[in-house]
Amino acid sequence: MSDPTRVSTADAPRNDNPYSQGVRAGDTLYVSGFGPVDPDTGVDVDGDVRAQTDQVLDSIAAVVDGAGGDGLADVVKVTVYLTDLDDYDSVNGAYEKRFDEPFPARVCVEVSRLPGDVRVELDAIASLGGE
Repeated sequence: MSDPTRVSTADAPRNDNPYSQGVRAGDTLYVSGFGPVDPDTGVDVDGDVRAQTDQVLDSIAAVVDGAGGDGLADVVKVTVYLTDLDDYDSVNGAYEKRFDEPFPARVCVEVSRLPGDVRVELDAIASLGGE
């Protein structure tokens, strides 16, 4: 396997914390968790949890693109973190509009709090090998 490579793009939120937006190891890309932050302003997006989920998915797609992939089409696994499981249906609605079959494997968990006190965060794994 090749050495892990840091993936970074201006099209996803940047941070000054000690982690990468994504790390590519061979044909696998591990995308860090993103909240609903506008990458241009660094501010949480306004709107309901569905709009916030769209922003998070835009960020994940941007990191996959930055690694040479095909956006959300290459995502094979997603973890959804919600501060309120009552938001599950809204998040699911936004998610379903952005992914095609076969849908990625997924886990959804309720957490007590997320950085920035946002309501939703997602991370992802993408396969860039193409099959």
